[in-house]
Amino acid sequence: MYAYTIICILQKNTSNGHGAARLLKTFVRLLPAHDLLRLPALRGQAFYDRLFNPLVSLWLLLFQRLNADHSLDAALAHARTGGADSLKPGLARGLHSDSTAAYSDSRQRLPEPFLLQVLRLLGDKISRQHAGSGGQDWRPVLLDGSTVRLRSLGDIPKEFPPHGNQQTAAGYWCLMRVVAGFCAGSGVALDCALGSLRCSEQALGAELMRRMAAGCLFIGDRNFGIFLIAQAARARGHQVLLRLTEVRAAKLLGRALRPGDHALSWQPTRQTQRLPDASTDPIPGRLLVLRRHRPGFRPLRLCLFTTLLESSLEELAQLYGRRWQVELNLRYVKTQMESAQLEVRSAAMARKEWLASLIAYNLVRAAMLCAAQHAQTDPLSLSFSACRRRLEGWLKDFGTTKRRAYARWQQLLQRLAQCRLPKRRKKRPNEPRAQRHLRQTFPPLRGKRAAARKILRKIKTKS
Repeated sequence: MYAYTIICILQKNTSNGHGAARLLKTFVRLLPAHDLLRLPALRGQAFYDRLFNPLVSLWLLLFQRLNADHSLDAALAHARTGGADSLKPGLARGLHSDSTAAYSDSRQRLPEPFLLQVLRLLGDKISRQHAGSGGQDWRPVLLDGSTVRLRSLGDIPKEFPPHGNQQTAAGYWCLMRVVAGFCAGSGVALDCALGSLRCSEQALGAELMRRMAAGCLFIGDRNFGIFLIAQAARARGHQVLLRLTEVRAAKLLGRALRPGDHALSWQPTRQTQRLPDASTDPIPGRLLVLRRHRPGFRPLRLCLFTTLLESSLEELAQLYGRRWQVELNLRYVKTQMESAQLEVRSAAMARKEWLASLIAYNLVRAAMLCAAQHAQTDPLSLSFSACRRRLEGWLKDFGTTKRRAYARWQQLLQRLAQCRLPKRRKKRPNEPRAQRHLRQTFPPLRGKRAAARKILRKIKTKS
């Protein structure tokens, strides 16, 4: 059982340790209770002395994402075995019913800004712990977006309407758009912006950039290579390294594209998307045109715009090469935390579940960072899925082995350091982007389920 959770403070056996003991102290103190209770979302709010207080509800939300069974009943069973007694003494003895209604109500009472502030607090602590994460003066942040699938229940269709196309006016599945910023060195999620499909990824990315503290270097693909993103970065004191489409790069340069480093100023036009409350003055920067060739692939031309005026062309090209890591980070959140489709009944809980998935993802990243520092290796060279399974097994026995916490933690660090990503010697074949569907007994459901029920009733009445 998770008797001592990550949200508690380990007060003994790790006071003045070095090496593995120091890493254990750092890991357990990532989310101390006194820091969580001082967050602005809980400040000034009065909570009754319930069994499921905000800290217990937060931990059980994280437990649902870390555990293989994400149901409320599994979280309640974990609490009844003493898994959250370190946050609320006597919680296991006070739970007499198997009903999940009390825990469900506590999830709804938990303020949504509280989870967002916990994510920022945790991401900032882990990213600052990572040494040498990229640039000397700027913290590289990878920016990208994705969508999360939701069922059409409650107020979800109103806030996250289904996607419509030319064939169908509106589908069944609702989609929530997410844009997240990840640390380029440690892979930890720093912040996240949520919205519907009516809000573009560029607008959510600008909102995220204006929320983060100054001193970041945002790296984005061609989807974010527009004036609005560079404008939002300048308004908050950030730097950008954005890939541009060849059409936009040629228009910005004013002539045919040639490899090299071109100094220019990004001047917005009448059709350019701009922030209404930010300066529209030209943005000084550099346009980098590079040509890359890999054996067996067609030559690739990269057009990068950056506001960094001192870094060399090769350094910026290598830095942009790390952008692909954000695609893997989002895939880990959606597959390992099983957040590609959230089984919720309200839009508020959809946002909370996604933020809880990012926080749980950060806890795994924190353990990987501790193992990498202990073994003096790159944390991104470790397998996320393998480290997640080993960390889950260590957490289950953590509460029952407090006296042997240091020895078991040192053993865990060694096991995590051995979870290296494979170095493939043979070239992997190109796979078609197609899916082989299994034959189903029943035909696919078209339209809404209520309409299908009416048709079924008509058929029964006729027979």
